[in-house]
Amino acid sequence: MIGSLPQTPMEWAQKACDSLMDTYKAGELPPAHRWHYHQGVFLCGMELLWKKVREDRYINYIQEYVDDLVDEQGNLYFARDELDAVQAGLLLFNLHERTGKPKYRVAAGKLRHLLLTLNRTAEGGYWHKDKYAHQMWLDGLYMAGVFSLKYANAYGEEGLREEVLHQERLMRKYMKDEDTGLLYHAWDERRRMPWADPETGCSPEFWARSLGWYGLAVSQFMDELPEHDPARAELAAELAGFVQALIRYQDAESGLWYQVVDKGHEPDNWLETSGSCLFVYTIARAVKLGILPEAAAQEAAAAARKGYEGLLQVLEWDEQDRLVLPDICIGTGAGDYNSYVTRPKVSNDLHGVGALVMACVEMQELYPAEEADSV
Repeated sequence: MIGSLPQTPMEWAQKACDSLMDTYKAGELPPAHRWHYHQGVFLCGMELLWKKVREDRYINYIQEYVDDLVDEQGNLYFARDELDAVQAGLLLFNLHERTGKPKYRVAAGKLRHLLLTLNRTAEGGYWHKDKYAHQMWLDGLYMAGVFSLKYANAYGEEGLREEVLHQERLMRKYMKDEDTGLLYHAWDERRRMPWADPETGCSPEFWARSLGWYGLAVSQFMDELPEHDPARAELAAELAGFVQALIRYQDAESGLWYQVVDKGHEPDNWLETSGSCLFVYTIARAVKLGILPEAAAQEAAAAARKGYEGLLQVLEWDEQDRLVLPDICIGTGAGDYNSYVTRPKVSNDLHGVGALVMACVEMQELYPAEEADSV
């Protein structure tokens, strides 16, 4: 057992990053030597941490991962038929700004070009992958949306902003359930998948991590849109409603959320940590953005604290005193209830550790120093 526990949320974020850095060289983060969103999510969390603590070992580790895959001409190998491949491109902007090396912008341009080649629904929605024909997934809004806005801001391609907003509106149009305020994991335009509702085309369940990607995306969109953009008010209203929907389904005892978010009463459902981390991040971000009425903001801050403290309760340690986050759902496609609750649980999957780092960094400001020491 570790001798001295971290105290503040930022210290927990550092411990999470340090534990994986001690386990893997940057290029060997699993899946090793691949341009992949698993590593991208973890390293985006690390970049948020670096921006707060400014310790060079973090930004150097990120650069080591990128440089393992991007050569001096900006060439890199990536899957060219899926939105997931774009996400790790979020790491390129800061590296280009800090180093001035053209290769990072060239690589970002290649990922931006991928978006021009993707298949689309009749209304212009990106297929999540070519093999998922005519389908939009909530995951895709984060996988390509934040990158697109950062690219628009960094390199002046303003038309990308409206493209991103269009993708989000399509998801709300076809995937949002007005009764719960939640969004279904996937939507099949042609209603041909076994999971697709014959009337709506939606998959039947609210999967935690997909909802987490949606919340992460929309909250980070707010950071990337210009102050004068009228879409900010639209997104702020949606994010506020979404956060209040999440709070309704928070488990009262643990502070966490279930794998299938609205069915915590089912005996085979289980508390899932990666989605819970992303929800804590999203709720805390909404509080700091000031988009909630005062009473709702107080409720949201309390929910974020309860979720964060619930996460600390489930953390484990290995024999080398490295932090271990358990109960992370491995990657999964859309499906029925049974398909979600029977997915394997893993520990320290990068989906989850990256989300934990993001949540901890975002929670820091919700804890005055004297309170953080007592958590």
